[in-house]
Amino acid sequence: MEHKTTLIRPFGLLLEPKKFFDDLSNLNVNHLRELVRREHLIVLRGFRSFQHAESFSNYCQGWGEISIWPFGKVLELIEQDKPEDHIFDNSYVPLHWDGMYRPQVPEFQIFHCVKAPLSNQGGRTTFSNTILVLQNASADTKKLWNKVTGIYQRKMEFYDSKVASPIITKHPYQDFFVIRYNEPHNEKKGHFINPPELKFTGLSHEELIEFHSSLEQMLYAPSNFYAHEWQTGDLVIADNFSLLHGREAFISKSPRHLQRVHILSDPPFANPGLETRK
Repeated sequence: MEHKTTLIRPFGLLLEPKKFFDDLSNLNVNHLRELVRREHLIVLRGFRSFQHAESFSNYCQGWGEISIWPFGKVLELIEQDKPEDHIFDNSYVPLHWDGMYRPQVPEFQIFHCVKAPLSNQGGRTTFSNTILVLQNASADTKKLWNKVTGIYQRKMEFYDSKVASPIITKHPYQDFFVIRYNEPHNEKKGHFINPPELKFTGLSHEELIEFHSSLEQMLYAPSNFYAHEWQTGDLVIADNFSLLHGREAFISKSPRHLQRVHILSDPPFANPGLETRK
């Protein structure tokens, strides 16, 4: 099938059909999978959308083995009236990687936008390309980051887990390095329900201030960072092994509704730093 391809800055590809509302099944998934591994993020826009969660998960099965959660295959990301966790709130979410508290870390995240917020209501999903971050950081800065290990602990409905990871670590299956980091909550950006417990070791208190500041600056630098403004029907596939992602806050009661599926690598990547208590 012919489609239009547009580069996203600073990374990623936008694919659109030349015939509006063409079917996603006409796109070769093996080709798309390699595009994501090379470009780290692709947006499929203007294709025929999914009518329900089952049709979405059926499509995702073509990408590989789906990671099954207690709720099933598809996470419905929609604001709840009385959320007990930030993923169901309208608050901003700091940068992190998915599966960090799970036995297996997924390679791909597939997001489907059931309903997009209005353009002035916020709610963009944020992505930082840690390969670019490491390429663009100075040698001294990377030397500082290399000394740090993050220890993260989080309890929610679906798990009660603790995980430790060096900030700079090797990609599970490729010959390059990536960053694994759960960004601390910034109170200036608003409230945050059920935050994780974070601890960072390897540096003095003064050095840790420099560490967080320098890493934040590089993660959000325009040369490394992309914020996706959703349109209804968008499908976004992200490289969870190389990117960190988060969410901008959005106006409460906005019609923001995303669905998310996790796709495991082949073979699945066992979480190397996990300590599970539930």
